[in-house]
Amino acid sequence: MNNKYWEEEIEIMSREKLQELQLQRLKKTISIAANSPYYKKVFQEHNITADSIQTLDDIRKIPFTTKADMRTTYPFGLVSGNMKEDGVRIHSSSGTTGTPTVIVHSQHDLDSWANLVARCLYMVGIRKTDVFQNSSGYGMFTGGLGFQYGAERLGALTVPAAAGNSKRQIKFITDFKTTALHAIPSYAIRLAEVFQEEGIDPTSTSLKTLVIGAEPHTDEQRRKIERMLGVKAYNSFGMTEMNGPGVAFECQEQEGMHFWEDCYLVEIINPETGEPIPEGEIGELVLTTLDREMMPLLRYRTRDLTRILPGKCPCGRTHLRIDRIKGRSDDMFIIKGVNIFPMQVEKVLVQFPQLGSNYLITLETVNNQDEMIVEVELSDLSTDNYIELEKVRKEITRQLKDEILVTPKLKLVKKGSLPQSEGKAVRVKDLRQNT
Repeated sequence: MNNKYWEEEIEIMSREKLQELQLQRLKKTISIAANSPYYKKVFQEHNITADSIQTLDDIRKIPFTTKADMRTTYPFGLVSGNMKEDGVRIHSSSGTTGTPTVIVHSQHDLDSWANLVARCLYMVGIRKTDVFQNSSGYGMFTGGLGFQYGAERLGALTVPAAAGNSKRQIKFITDFKTTALHAIPSYAIRLAEVFQEEGIDPTSTSLKTLVIGAEPHTDEQRRKIERMLGVKAYNSFGMTEMNGPGVAFECQEQEGMHFWEDCYLVEIINPETGEPIPEGEIGELVLTTLDREMMPLLRYRTRDLTRILPGKCPCGRTHLRIDRIKGRSDDMFIIKGVNIFPMQVEKVLVQFPQLGSNYLITLETVNNQDEMIVEVELSDLSTDNYIELEKVRKEITRQLKDEILVTPKLKLVKKGSLPQSEGKAVRVKDLRQNT
């Protein structure tokens, strides 16, 4: 096996060959999807068969699939395979509201997924000689078993530590000589803080690679995590509807995430019009599975906002790269007529060493006016000097106004006073009356 690639012929396949493979797999996927109650109806209404797709652009003849479609067909209206015979696992989304989105996998689907995760881990330099610790939730959440099976496929020694219990995580890291860790960004920072509380220098451990994902984060936050833990941190992208982790991943260049196009067809659309937009411009990511048999999804609107990065990657892989997720078209909030993403706020906060990593944006109506309150914890490095803190507060407020065009109320709060979440960090509380 080539030392650089997990599957060399696929990873460096010419664009032309890759697109031929995609078309062939797309036609097969449409034939399979036609067996599900949901797609059968959609295909009849729009006269779609595998033969009506002659080029990759013909995918636009197929309507989008949305989270709402998945909820109305809950639980199994999108299943195309024979579930009784071939279904081996169900996963559901981590969403806390309403009906979850459900994905059913066959053994083929799980094997394909484990292989993609192994390909991702191999790409960032993890090998079978590594000790891989997974601090993701196991169970219905895909980050647990997804990384578990991928790391096992790679042959690494795995530590299925699961979420939370930071002191135990650190004990495992030091005792088992963990070299690679998977954690969500907000938890990675929490772990670095607990290392300090325990009087252990994280850079003295054998940890060298960190895999982060599952919540949007800025490049500044990544650099901060790398400094705090003394690791290289690689960004990853995945979602339950597309299997889970392993959909797209950074290579060692850390210049965007390679999207595995042998298994996914990528479109970027204008979220308002649904029309495709040019390479390099930010829009909504739309995905089609190309190697899933039990429950393929066609043109699934992810609501994630990103762009395709132009140009070739120096690593030699030909699969397109997407930029880090800018946020979700549905986590954007509008205040005083301005569209704002939590990431824009984070980008400013992370530049101040006086601040910790935990923050909360609260939107509320005061005297019929919408107000935006940003509470952010102070770090260990902050001063008690009121005059100094007031200067810092004014400077942060000024920079936030430059970035988001709205002046928020900024409150600097004591470290540990904002709620800590074990899962994805909750960044926005909308308490406005009319929303």
